[in-house]
Amino acid sequence: MTATRPTAIGAPGYSETLPCEDASARRARRLVRTALNTWGLGNLVDTGELIVSELVANAVQHSGCPAMRVSISRSSDDRVRITVRDNSRAAPVVRKPSSDAEAGRGMLLIEAHACRWGTDVRRWGKHVWAELLVENPDHHVTSQSNARRAARPVGRSRSPAEPWSSVRPPPPPCPGGSP
Repeated sequence: MTATRPTAIGAPGYSETLPCEDASARRARRLVRTALNTWGLGNLVDTGELIVSELVANAVQHSGCPAMRVSISRSSDDRVRITVRDNSRAAPVVRKPSSDAEAGRGMLLIEAHACRWGTDVRRWGKHVWAELLVENPDHHVTSQSNARRAARPVGRSRSPAEPWSSVRPPPPPCPGGSP
């Protein structure tokens, strides 16, 4: 069910392939909760669960895919990245729904709670991700060696067609210093 594996730089990450259906949001929230609590980041659980719920809902409603991959990783000592991958290349859109609209607020919520978010389009689909800022990384898993000990790696490595996000330059600081 839930697998922990190292990323290309040795940071821990949890990921799970889920059916692209509403019921998968519950399993995605559990995955995020497990990872954050394992890393001693329980203060980020509520926000992480909200973000993954919205990312999953977006994939379910708009991708038309049978499955999606949900992952959470420590992209750096001071950041946690939540990602939903699907086979649709259509990027999410931040909408400004009317006050009586029943839908259309998911990306607004993500924009409001994540320190940054984005979409990485691939030949086969996309990754939609959001990052949370770890407010005091000195009190949590702070080194790659400690992170590797906290995770029990399993699974296989990525193919060259799916480069790791961490190979890009480090992200700029979040505006305002907190999510």
